[in-house]
Amino acid sequence: MKTRRLITSALPYVNNIPHLGNLIQMLSADVYARFCRSYGYDTLYICGTDEYGTATEKRALEENKTPRELCDYYYNIHDTVYKWFNISFDKFGRTSNEQCTEITQDLFNDLDKNGYIKEHTNKQLFCPTCKSFLADRFVRGVCPKCGFEDARGDQCDKCGALLDPIELKQPKCDTCGTAPEVKETKHLYIDLPSVSKKLDSWMETTSKEGRWSENAINTTKAWIRDGLNERAITRDLKWGIPVPKDGYENKVFYVWFNAPIGYMSITKQLSDELIKAGRKSFDWKAWWLPEESSDNYQTSLTDAKVPVQLFQFIGKDNIPFHTVIFPSTLLGSGKNWTKLFHMSSSEYLNYESGKFSKSRGIGVFGTDAMESGILADAWRFYIFFNRPEKQDYQFTWKDFREKYNGELIGNLGNLVNRTLLFINKYYEGKVPEAPLDEELWAKVKEKEAKITELLDWAELKDAFHEIFALSDLGNKAFQDCEPWKTRNTDPEKAATLIHTLAYLIKDLMILANPYMPQYTQTVMSFLGKSIASHSLSTETIEGLDWNDLGKTTGLDKVGTTSVYFTPIDQKTADNFREKFSGSQAERKETEAKKENKQQPKQEKKKKPEPEEPKLAKNQIEWFKDKISLKVAKIIKIENNPEGEKLYVEHLDDGSGTPRIIQSGLRPYLQPEDLLGKNIILAANLAPRKMRGIESHGMLLAADYKDENGKACVEVLEAPWAQPGTNVVLEGQDPNAAKPETISIDDFFSIKMEVKNKEVVCDGVKLVADGKPLSTKIATDSEVC
Repeated sequence: MKTRRLITSALPYVNNIPHLGNLIQMLSADVYARFCRSYGYDTLYICGTDEYGTATEKRALEENKTPRELCDYYYNIHDTVYKWFNISFDKFGRTSNEQCTEITQDLFNDLDKNGYIKEHTNKQLFCPTCKSFLADRFVRGVCPKCGFEDARGDQCDKCGALLDPIELKQPKCDTCGTAPEVKETKHLYIDLPSVSKKLDSWMETTSKEGRWSENAINTTKAWIRDGLNERAITRDLKWGIPVPKDGYENKVFYVWFNAPIGYMSITKQLSDELIKAGRKSFDWKAWWLPEESSDNYQTSLTDAKVPVQLFQFIGKDNIPFHTVIFPSTLLGSGKNWTKLFHMSSSEYLNYESGKFSKSRGIGVFGTDAMESGILADAWRFYIFFNRPEKQDYQFTWKDFREKYNGELIGNLGNLVNRTLLFINKYYEGKVPEAPLDEELWAKVKEKEAKITELLDWAELKDAFHEIFALSDLGNKAFQDCEPWKTRNTDPEKAATLIHTLAYLIKDLMILANPYMPQYTQTVMSFLGKSIASHSLSTETIEGLDWNDLGKTTGLDKVGTTSVYFTPIDQKTADNFREKFSGSQAERKETEAKKENKQQPKQEKKKKPEPEEPKLAKNQIEWFKDKISLKVAKIIKIENNPEGEKLYVEHLDDGSGTPRIIQSGLRPYLQPEDLLGKNIILAANLAPRKMRGIESHGMLLAADYKDENGKACVEVLEAPWAQPGTNVVLEGQDPNAAKPETISIDDFFSIKMEVKNKEVVCDGVKLVADGKPLSTKIATDSEVC
């Protein structure tokens, strides 16, 4: 019995234009929804803009609009961008609707009735001029950590410290400039600790049945293991959902509480619209509260209602909200709501040398893509070919050009164009009548089965790569057969190949249609066919679907063809890189200067290269007096979201206090290559902030090159030694006193290296617990 697939993607915040990084979740859910519909699942894809909260209210003040006017303005931009990218929502709605208010308040009342709502009194800043309590982003002042004079109430933009508004020195209301007062105010909290047993039981079952990723499981377990805290669900704002409780008339629900409820409310919005328009009777509860639904979803085999499986597509920063917070709300309500079944989370897509940022206007935005002249399916191709599933990915125009020209045009486009042109040129536009190449077709069917299995569990990137591997298989068959020769020397062989490749192209278009819907429809039209497409918000197209994969009848003629994608040359890529460099504000300034024909700025003088630290004259004595190395175990590892090359490693250094360091090993090693290893730590290096996170030390590693000349790194280890063991030069006292901190120049005043797989300093071996350190692979190299 097939399940129903309910699909959601993270609701984009409404107060800005979405960039490519924001688009990943909606496009990912679109690919999955298109696959599910084609495969035959009863499918519903829901999304919409997240519109309430501090950021909206503040942005509206800055733009001299009401919050509603701001949301209306940006909703239209979002809607236009997503339509251009051909995202097939069944409904793209909004959270600022009456349905969201109704369902949010009902859920709150259920939680309150069941004893999961608590009340606490807090101290909060109050503006006597505005006569209101101030949410964190409505306060600015001096950062208590670094002294920055324009820190926001929630975070300092200079040092990155997370703040409570009350911590700010010399605070001022960001609206009127008045110095606020500290007053007491009451807020409501959801009692997550009391729901934790239900949550733990649900997660243990669902994470296995729904095949959650290790990242999702570990993140969720960490939240539960560390103890869930009560979490505030109310705020002192005007723009939001009113709290239906006496004494809370001037407060609204926290946006994190009502935003996920938007999934249900937008479904109800769709239901109400369809019923009002007389188009279809549709009960939203059939998807979210099946036990209370009036719809009778039945199969021909059983009277039981077809179960709903919820697939959610989110960024890694949203994992706890979808695996802990939102499920706790649903579990605490006492009703059997549809809850998360499978989650597809992605890492960050970074831009050139930095990070996509809506607030700073950095990167390629949806409106930029629309105006670029690059087709929507080309953008979709690049995003999925490089979808950041296990680690962050860096968008560069160099990489875009290489993948676009090499894979999309040079692989898939090449197979389509050469085969169909060959049919038109040598077979008068008719698919030759010939037997299949059974050996090739067996490989095709094997690949198609693998692609289907991957897509069924939303393994989008792997499935996409398999599609291109299948196309590559067709190109190799074309090259090996040489039909431009065999059509004369062995016409049956040539006809068999071309006949088989025509049906391979038909199948490739079905397989690739969820990813590139416009391109695949165009190619299929060359064959006189179409691909089925339907959603509740778009026009239905009849045609071939997943059930037609592997079928080798029905193709007769090839019509007039055309080239869909054209190559991007180096100059064009360079122009795009220049056009989309800097922030949006900087781009506008550049354009204004061009229009005013201002002279370009003089090139800044290059700063002199820093001098390399000088080596100590007596390195043995320097090591003894200055350098503190210890054995430490890596107990947790994660990516630094601000640094594409950086890992954040959590260490057990034997002190009993957790230690955090960072390393630039992401290009060389996977997390599993490091986790659990007893590494060598430079323990007394002065702390250093790297991409927003302070690093307390450095691990040691040796570099080498593999047989192909590729640069590799081997981490130095001491698996026999306990965390905290001192690492010294052979013959030195392991317990000798060392400075508490030294500079990086002090550290590099000695030279450690690998000689014949032994780690030495000035020819003397490094030892831990009396045993020399050695490498497994690196033979003669520097240690850093």
